[in-house]
Amino acid sequence: MIRSFLRLPLAMLAGALAPAVCAGTASVDPRIDHLLTELGKVRAVHAVQLSPDGRQLAWVVDTAGKPAIMLAGADGRGAHRLNTRDQPGRCSESDIAWAPDSRHLAFLTDCPSVGAKPGQKDLVLVDAAGKAVPARLAALHGYAHDLAWSADGTRLAFLYVEGATRAASAVAAAKPAAGEVGVDGLEVQRIATVPAAGGAVQLLTPAASYVYEFSWSPDSRRLAYVAAPAPGDNNWWIAKLYAQDARADAAPRALVDTRTVTGPLHGLQMALPRWSPDGSRIVFIGGLMSDQGATGGDLYAVPSAGGTVTALTPGTKVTPVWFAWTGADRLLVAQIRNGRSEVAPYAIDATHATAQAPLFTADASLGDGSAAMGLSLSADHATVAYAQSSYAQAPEVHAGALGTTAPPAVTAINAALKPSWGQAESVEWDNEGRHVQGWLLYPANYDKHRSYPMIVMVHGGPASAVLPRWPSVGFGGVPFSPLGYFVFMPNPRGSYGQGEDYVQANRKDFGHGDLRDILAGVDTIEKKLPVDDHRLGLTGWSYGGFMSMFAPTQTQRFRAVVAGAGIANWQSYYGQNLIDQWMTPFFGASVYDDPAVYAKSSAINFIKQVKTPMLIVVGDRDAECPAPQSFEMWHALRAQGVPTSLVVYPNEGHHFVDPAHQRDVLQRALLWFGKYLPAGS
Repeated sequence: MIRSFLRLPLAMLAGALAPAVCAGTASVDPRIDHLLTELGKVRAVHAVQLSPDGRQLAWVVDTAGKPAIMLAGADGRGAHRLNTRDQPGRCSESDIAWAPDSRHLAFLTDCPSVGAKPGQKDLVLVDAAGKAVPARLAALHGYAHDLAWSADGTRLAFLYVEGATRAASAVAAAKPAAGEVGVDGLEVQRIATVPAAGGAVQLLTPAASYVYEFSWSPDSRRLAYVAAPAPGDNNWWIAKLYAQDARADAAPRALVDTRTVTGPLHGLQMALPRWSPDGSRIVFIGGLMSDQGATGGDLYAVPSAGGTVTALTPGTKVTPVWFAWTGADRLLVAQIRNGRSEVAPYAIDATHATAQAPLFTADASLGDGSAAMGLSLSADHATVAYAQSSYAQAPEVHAGALGTTAPPAVTAINAALKPSWGQAESVEWDNEGRHVQGWLLYPANYDKHRSYPMIVMVHGGPASAVLPRWPSVGFGGVPFSPLGYFVFMPNPRGSYGQGEDYVQANRKDFGHGDLRDILAGVDTIEKKLPVDDHRLGLTGWSYGGFMSMFAPTQTQRFRAVVAGAGIANWQSYYGQNLIDQWMTPFFGASVYDDPAVYAKSSAINFIKQVKTPMLIVVGDRDAECPAPQSFEMWHALRAQGVPTSLVVYPNEGHHFVDPAHQRDVLQRALLWFGKYLPAGS
């Protein structure tokens, strides 16, 4: 639905719309220009992979503006760029995967030196111990990602959209509407394989099934995957879990259909299917999830031959996000607890997965790039690697022994970068019988004798969470702190981090209970810190954009708003967006069966209450939160005489990709709050 493990960008569009596109850029404040320049210096770490023998590391890092592969020992020593004989910044490398032999590394590249044509990526293999340039295994005429070796090392599998015209993601810019909608031009993502020695691409899964994620069985003979009928952007919320033999003519067997299963999984979503070491069952994460890839929920198990689904972690008060089998009766789980990242072992038997004492907790975001909070483990599970960032430290690769101490950083990619924002603090409070948590950034150069404005930043989702992370150029709350604002980033009901009951607490109640949680958090902060209640601002993207539009219809406490990719009217949204399947799990029924539940959370129905100046920004090809929703809110505010501005960014989807747009949208937000909530007052 409305995503949140985001890095939401912005840019230079053209200014004042007739209602929408305009000419020109937001005027430049020198302080903002300097801040954006500094944010632009961070080099993102996109993926980290530890070799199965635990001796080598590979990672993908922005280099001269393009993702490039680095190789090193497991301790980070001897780091060097992969030998491709191409100049840095000439081409992109991604999707690294070590072969079981710990010597060969597969990846995707558009580097012309290995034979790629314009717009084409090749699957290539390199001997990490040799000096030869990568050898092409297959030319890929489409979109590919998520490389995974079979355990016997004979084949590479990956997700593949043959002939793709766009990235396979609901957050990518939607294709321009043309032809018969939902019929013409469908692009289907399937599991494909290529022999380790190279050869033809073989598509294994049915042409009618859109596959979202998969895993190999331990014997390399079967595949488990989550799939639904096309169009893929829309149907992940009704996807089933399948297993089939790893050959093209194999018939898939549906193991779990959440629409018919009984118990707590009914009507929810599934992710991360993983085979047990003996291949007898498949464990997965099930829960109320906003987007494919933004995983969180409880652990479930089903026999790999089919049978009864077992809830393994009922009533847990944390949110498992990623896991791996580390033995016949052991799992390693990366989870969220109260806004923090946690890694914990679980004991698993036939009916339960029981959390043990956490190995370590981090006030940071971590992940290996393969999945949310993914960890790269050696084959013996003794060593771990991942990328980590926080409010205090920019992204680095961390690696070392898997134990009770978090592994150290083994790179210094961004070591020269220092925070320009104030200190971070976890804030906790109680409201309506629930414990709530959020993150607070102090203003830079904080002086307790002064009063300050505060910006409340609501995360997307709503099934997601704010975790500490270093910001990049793009839409986000952190950049307000250097300009003299408190920044409050709450995890209200509906968020990950306190168990599935907490996630589901805002079903059929968008904008009401979660807003009360947020306002109670604001009250908690104001009781102990010098926040000026007359200078409160509100912002967010996606679900946060909806909250930014809706909250001013319920309270007058916010004096300025910036709404990114928001939703003004759930009733009209239901018929406009390209991902309507997510709505029934969250609203309990379609808009046609229960219009009232949608109406009570629609800002447009309370528009007469709004007095707050509002900047509205959106991409013109957003499939998740379509631009007409922003037009509807802008038009209504203008009719009420409320100060407003609408900026539409061309050729952008739910996640902006144009660096100029990424910069411009943040700049406009900073200027908007600077106008209505000046930090120096």
